[in-house]
Amino acid sequence: MRKLQAQGIHHITLTGADRQTSIDFWEGLLGMPFVFDQPNLDNPDEGHLYFDPGDGRLITVFTNETRKPDPSRTPTDPGCVHHLALNISKATFSQAVKRLDERGITHSGVKDRGFMDSIYFKDPMGFLIELACYRFEPPMGSSHADVMIEAHKLRVGRGDYNIQEEHLADAIEILVARRQSSLSVDRSAKDPY
Repeated sequence: MRKLQAQGIHHITLTGADRQTSIDFWEGLLGMPFVFDQPNLDNPDEGHLYFDPGDGRLITVFTNETRKPDPSRTPTDPGCVHHLALNISKATFSQAVKRLDERGITHSGVKDRGFMDSIYFKDPMGFLIELACYRFEPPMGSSHADVMIEAHKLRVGRGDYNIQEEHLADAIEILVARRQSSLSVDRSAKDPY
């Protein structure tokens, strides 16, 4: 038995409202370039719009001119998608509440997640969107996931409830020491004063 090794998200497809509402939300609010457009090849009554979320991957939206925005919450039953989290910079995150408020979009306000900050709001079809901003940058040669797994090990080892910034800072130190050798024999913390 062998795995089918995933190498990242290829695309995520959501059911949207009409074409213009979908373009206005994904590109006009979230700034995702509208990069490809064709019919839904499985349903000739629908369009299939493609947007770049910023990493070159794709978020696609099925549209239908008979569907109008419906802000009631999409189902969260087991097996359903709960929400979609989008990575944004610290500079953009610091403006998110103001910019959502300016548009009259109801949102959660800033939520402290320990290793990141989040703001939640719904798309025009009631699907929950999260704007997520990491509180750390991984060291060169490491990913956010590398930092998270090291921080998780530290959190569990210390008996802490959830990952906090201390775990992240210590995880980054571990990853840098592991990746970059040094001429020093003793690399422990020192007090030069």
